[in-house]
Amino acid sequence: METQTRNLRKERIGVVTSNRMEKSIVVSEVKRVKHPMYGKFVLRTKKYVAHDESNDCNIGDTVKIMETRPMSKTKCWRLVEILERAK
Repeated sequence: METQTRNLRKERIGVVTSNRMEKSIVVSEVKRVKHPMYGKFVLRTKKYVAHDESNDCNIGDTVKIMETRPMSKTKCWRLVEILERAK
C-alpha cells in the first residue's frame, strides 16, 4: 500500500491587529527587506485573515498561523498557537 504524504504548509508568525470578527483575526507580519538600490533596510507589513475557532486571541498577541484551504473570500489561514499574550 502506498502512503499518502501531505504537502508542507506555510507558517507565519505575527501580531494580532484586529479580533472584532466572529472566529476571525487579522494578523500583521513585519519583514525587514533590503532596498534594491539604496541598500537600506525597509519595513514591509503584510496582513493575513486567519480562522480562530475559539475566539481566544486578543489584540497585541503574538501568534503562529498556518496555511489552509480557503474558508471564505479572504480567509485561507488558521491559528496554530498563541506564542505570547499581550501585556
